Amino acid sequence: MNCNTEKVPYPVPPLGLCMISASLGANYEVSIYDCMFDEGKGLIERVSQFNPDYIGFSIRNIDSTMSDNPVSYVDDQISKIILPVKAVTSAKIILGGSGFSIFPGELMELAQADYGIIGEGEIAFLELLDTLGRGEAVFPSENRMVGTQERGSNRNKHFYPEKVPFGFSEIDRKIDFNSYKERGAYSIQTKRGCSHSCIYCTYPVLEGTFFRTRSCTDIVNEIEQAHQRLGDVVFEFVDSTFNDPKGHAEAICHEIIRRKLKVRLRTMGINPRNSSEELFDLMMKAGFFQIDATPDTASPAMLKNLGKGFELAEIQNMAMSIRRFNLPTMWFFLFGGPGENERTFNESLEFIDQYVNPEDLVYMASGLRIYPGTPLEKMALSEKVIKQDESLLFPAYYFTKDLSKEKLLQMMEYASDIRINCILSSGTRPPATMLEEANRIRSQKKLNEPMFRTLLRIRKEWKVRGLL
Repeated sequence: MNCNTEKVPYPVPPLGLCMISASLGANYEVSIYDCMFDEGKGLIERVSQFNPDYIGFSIRNIDSTMSDNPVSYVDDQISKIILPVKAVTSAKIILGGSGFSIFPGELMELAQADYGIIGEGEIAFLELLDTLGRGEAVFPSENRMVGTQERGSNRNKHFYPEKVPFGFSEIDRKIDFNSYKERGAYSIQTKRGCSHSCIYCTYPVLEGTFFRTRSCTDIVNEIEQAHQRLGDVVFEFVDSTFNDPKGHAEAICHEIIRRKLKVRLRTMGINPRNSSEELFDLMMKAGFFQIDATPDTASPAMLKNLGKGFELAEIQNMAMSIRRFNLPTMWFFLFGGPGENERTFNESLEFIDQYVNPEDLVYMASGLRIYPGTPLEKMALSEKVIKQDESLLFPAYYFTKDLSKEKLLQMMEYASDIRINCILSSGTRPPATMLEEANRIRSQKKLNEPMFRTLLRIRKEWKVRGLL
């Protein structure tokens, strides 16, 4: 059961559930219910018709992570999806997913679940069902959860994603992917784990502290076969960083080019340290039409404080390469972390003004969401930002002690007001009238550019006309 219904910035198909379904093979009869578009309205009827012995709920999103406009998804997922199902079935309730794996204890209690899977579920879920089917005892303790019991451990260090079938066949057969085509994308993992040490990040907590890569052949097989079966679809690489370890992204691009695939690609974070002219040239030739760049800051001091692992010169070199290739990019900056002050804030703005293409969007967020098991949590505890036994399920944020929150927000609002391409996290949902105009223009001119570039041009025009 996919509990995620968040459609901003775009709906994400439940690839994880599809991989779980594929891993069960012929051993179990499986039905996938996707709450994304009907928000669970037909869920009770499906449960009644299918009459399952076990129901797994995937909890992906906990909250919006934004301090200036926090939105929690937990209450709706529990009260509108999980508990109504629990009330009409005797099936065992099993929770999993990335959001659940960060807050397993709290969510088990709120959902009154029978069992939980922490971490990667392709093997653990099958083992749990087999054990329950044999009537054997499952747990050595009372927590009723299996998987990576120790946060950040490398329990799955010998498990590589290609050991289970990829999920496109399940998408084709068990969910309506057509609903995702207009705004969504088919998610591709080239690896799991992350060897970096960003102080706020949950990737090492969820997937371990080193990279487990898939073979380039396996990755491109998935892209090619999904493209053949699903038609014209955008493929998005959703790794913690696409171009780590060094050389892996280049090899993927070479394989796509060698097969002469005509596909549309985009990716999340690019690591400035491993970026190069060669990489961006290959990405353009392979079919990339958009990337995300996530330096989070362009202040040397803040790069160190956030544990980013690269230097300002490397971000500058990456930005210059991006502009040479005119590769549309969404830049992400986090303000207000440990040690942020007016000087460090202005250093990031200077970088944006000098290096970022004015046609590219800059996303500006304030405050760092505190997650269990991260270095930031330890820092927040030591500075008494949070209490030792405080649950972080409902958002808590870290703000620098060197600026008041009010002053920081004023600085960000002013920076956004005088820079058309700088958008505050609270303003990421464009007005409906702006979206309508953007869709009309894109249809009339048959534009293939990323939506954010169309919206930025409209924003600039509206600003001139005094409509903003």
